[in-house]
Amino acid sequence: MPQESSQPEPGHGPASAPERPHRVAVIVDENSNPFELGCATEVFGLRRPELGRDLYDFALCSAEPATLMRDGFFTLSGVAGLDAADRADTVIVPNRPDTDVPRRPAVLAAVRRAHARGARLVGFCSGAFTLAEAGVLDGRRATAHWQWADSFRERFPAVRLEPDVLFVDDGDILTAAGSAAALDLGLHIVRKDFGAEVANSVSRRLVFSAHRDGGQRQFVERPVPPVPDASLAPLLGWAQERLGSGLTVAGLAARAGVSPATLHRRFRAQLGTTPLAWLTGERVTLACRLIERGEERLDVVAHRSGLGTAANLRARLRRETGLSPTDYRRRFGPGGTPAAGRIAAAVAALSLIHIPRSTKT
Repeated sequence: MPQESSQPEPGHGPASAPERPHRVAVIVDENSNPFELGCATEVFGLRRPELGRDLYDFALCSAEPATLMRDGFFTLSGVAGLDAADRADTVIVPNRPDTDVPRRPAVLAAVRRAHARGARLVGFCSGAFTLAEAGVLDGRRATAHWQWADSFRERFPAVRLEPDVLFVDDGDILTAAGSAAALDLGLHIVRKDFGAEVANSVSRRLVFSAHRDGGQRQFVERPVPPVPDASLAPLLGWAQERLGSGLTVAGLAARAGVSPATLHRRFRAQLGTTPLAWLTGERVTLACRLIERGEERLDVVAHRSGLGTAANLRARLRRETGLSPTDYRRRFGPGGTPAAGRIAAAVAALSLIHIPRSTKT
């Protein structure tokens, strides 16, 4: 099972959620990546009327009135100055593809000030370079995109780089490996701050798995299918609403109007897994969610999640998470430690964009 890559952080669990919205500031620097900026905005910046409350007070900020984004795609203007980072509880630092170009001194100074006053720091993708250049990662655990691992180690030997995981939670400093991992880490942070139910609600809005564990291996040079296939998203959403109904691969194929063999090919091409493996993973994820909500009757959890029997639930949960139902309840049930990074590494490996666990990289 992959190593755990998160630690509980006092003061950030649901029991200690602040009365006011948690302030999040994203620093944008010259040549920043739009995708990670979009991920941060999607997770932390949008209103959540379905939850009946605002989770975060979100701001974009920059050292300059106008900032040219990556490769000159567009210019970002009308955002706050770096003083917004000085007021934030969480500061997301810039990530840029030009990792060898020094960051602006004003940006590095803002990162150091945030760290000194105890703010939580987050780096997406090459954002780890910004944190390391600011000097706040020495002696700390972090990750970065596999493509830049050697360069990072050479420049910052004092940092304990973990290049083969999706994200690392080292308490008050969190780093994500690549573009899509920004969403994984963002949902992990929401879970830490507000608990599993809120994180699951946000993930459903994103149509993204809430349970890709930080310890899952990065995806190295996965080939892209030469011809895009029909989107599986409607089918997956339909199936997720019927996990406890005895749904089968044949039923999925019938719903999609294709043969099981064609469905298998589409799953392999788009998700990198099989329909059965995806279905099993979703059922284990639902079982975990039910346990987190406080359901103690294993036969009820097994029935509602579609795993059938308590014995099958025990076997699947141990296989996918390394924990028995009792241990899982102790860690993640009501009153347990809300640390998303230790959830179901193998369940995470069955999420919507991944390589199967059997694939070697």
